Amino acid sequence: MTKGFRQVGRAEIPGGGQVTVQGTHAYVGHLDPPHGTTILDVSDPKHPEVLSTIMLPDYMHSHKVRVHGDVMLVNNERYGKQHPDFKGGLKIYDIADKHNPREIAFFRCAGGGIHRFDYDGDYAYISPQVEGWHGNVAMIVDMHDPLKPTEVSRWWMPGQWVAGGETPTWEGMRTRCHHPLRLGDRLYISYWHGGFGIVDIADITKPKTVSILDWSPPYPCPTHTALPIPHSIKGRRILVCTDEEVSDRLSPTPNAFLWVVDITEETKPIPIATFRVPHDQPFNKSCWFGAHQPMEQVHGDVLFVTWFAGGLRAVDISDPYAPKEVGSYMPEPGKGHSIVQSNDVFFDKTTGLIYLLDRLGGLDILEFVG
Repeated sequence: MTKGFRQVGRAEIPGGGQVTVQGTHAYVGHLDPPHGTTILDVSDPKHPEVLSTIMLPDYMHSHKVRVHGDVMLVNNERYGKQHPDFKGGLKIYDIADKHNPREIAFFRCAGGGIHRFDYDGDYAYISPQVEGWHGNVAMIVDMHDPLKPTEVSRWWMPGQWVAGGETPTWEGMRTRCHHPLRLGDRLYISYWHGGFGIVDIADITKPKTVSILDWSPPYPCPTHTALPIPHSIKGRRILVCTDEEVSDRLSPTPNAFLWVVDITEETKPIPIATFRVPHDQPFNKSCWFGAHQPMEQVHGDVLFVTWFAGGLRAVDISDPYAPKEVGSYMPEPGKGHSIVQSNDVFFDKTTGLIYLLDRLGGLDILEFVG
């Protein structure tokens, strides 16, 4: 099943959680140890070449990666059972030599470590566990001196600060920070079964809540990404959210899908449309089918969105009240696997190339010709 896409190249690498591209290099955070982070030369996208891979012990993974200049950040998150040697946090690497990435600093966090994060060269916007808080919170870390990463501020949902006397009103860790994304002086923070928050960081040391919206329940799947569209569409400010097709859900159906939210009046965000790929089957833990992650590098009104067993979907939001599919791509399963689980996508605005990463194996390099 391919409509509107052309494969340019492919790298048979272990499955991953995130891919990011800068210049002529791609960086992949792998899902399963011992593979941690791989750096590839993609100057010839028809023949991507692995330059180096950071290896890890079997009790942790570094499945997320972001790069700015010669600085690479990766997460340290617990993998499987607790291990006495595990240290959660954010690792900082000097990658001037792509064949030999060199660790230069470590920002330590408590508990299971850090999940997803973003990085703009000045600050990292992370989702750590910290002592005294229940579940992951949102934190801003000053990265102006990458040798000395320093917390600037944090934000959390009411009920998380147990050391301060707050009490969670939800089951387990279902309300927790998934990852923050910055646009201007706002953070848009996905918060799993807590929905999402719009947060004012005009004073970056004192984040202020603008609004919170949650739709699970009644909808079963948690909020994975809250992506602000940097330009107006039909005179409206738009936020695109994907829920995640995942086992931590409130009912077996429906499958996770994409939401379009009008945030023109940001104190009152209003869902105005949804997009879903038809698949009326209960959740299958062996082969997920549903929404996951949109490209965060927005350019125009067509978004590329990973859909696990549904591959990659191109979604046109030029009419935000009626998003429609304008292309799709189904990659080959990774080496040794029989199914596809498309997990992450990166759009390189400079080259127009799309990097599609499978959580089980394989990195496809594509062009959208639709």
